[in-house]
Amino acid sequence: SLDFSQVTTFNLDEYIGLPAEHPQSYHYFMHENLFRHINVPAENIHIPDGTTSDCHAFCESYEKRIASAGGIDLQILGIGSDGHIAFNEPCSSLVSRTRVETLARQSIEDNARFFASADDVPVRAITMGVGTILDARKIILLANGANKASAVAAAAEGPLSNMCTASALQNHSDTIFFLDTEAASQLQMTNE
Repeated sequence: SLDFSQVTTFNLDEYIGLPAEHPQSYHYFMHENLFRHINVPAENIHIPDGTTSDCHAFCESYEKRIASAGGIDLQILGIGSDGHIAFNEPCSSLVSRTRVETLARQSIEDNARFFASADDVPVRAITMGVGTILDARKIILLANGANKASAVAAAAEGPLSNMCTASALQNHSDTIFFLDTEAASQLQMTNE
C-alpha cells in the first residue's frame, strides 16, 4: 500500500557483459524482487548498463543523472566478505566516482554460487564509487551471517583503509549498520 510513484532509484552496480534479461544481472534481480512489485515509474529506475559500448561515457552520465536528481537521499548497502561496498574492491580509492572496476578474486569466488562456475562470473563491473556513496544523505548497511563478521568489524572498528572500502563509512555523519548476531560477532565495542 506504499506509494513509490515519486521515488527515483539508482542501483550501485552491474556486471559488464550481462544483458538486463540475464538471471544473474542486477537489472533482472531488481525487477524480479522489487520493481515489479511496486509503482516506481520505469523512467525513475536507473541501473548501470553493463552492455553499453562506452562504459566510461556511461559512468560520467550516471554521475550527472544522480546530481540532476538532487543526489541520493538513502543509500542501502551490503558488504562483501573482504569489506567492499558496491564493487569497490580492496585498494579502490575512497573518493572514487562511478567507474569500471575489475573484480577481486574474492568477489568472483563469493559470487560463483550464483553462476554455473567461477569461470562464468563476469570479471568487470560498473560500480558507484566510494565517494559517490558517501555523498548520500543517509546510509544503511545490512549484513548477516558469520562470513561477514570480520568485514563488519573491519568496517566499523578497524582503521580507515582502502583495503576495506566499507571503513570509509566511518566518515559519514548518518550511517546505520543493521546486523544479525553472527555478523556482529567480531565487534569489540559492544554492550554485551
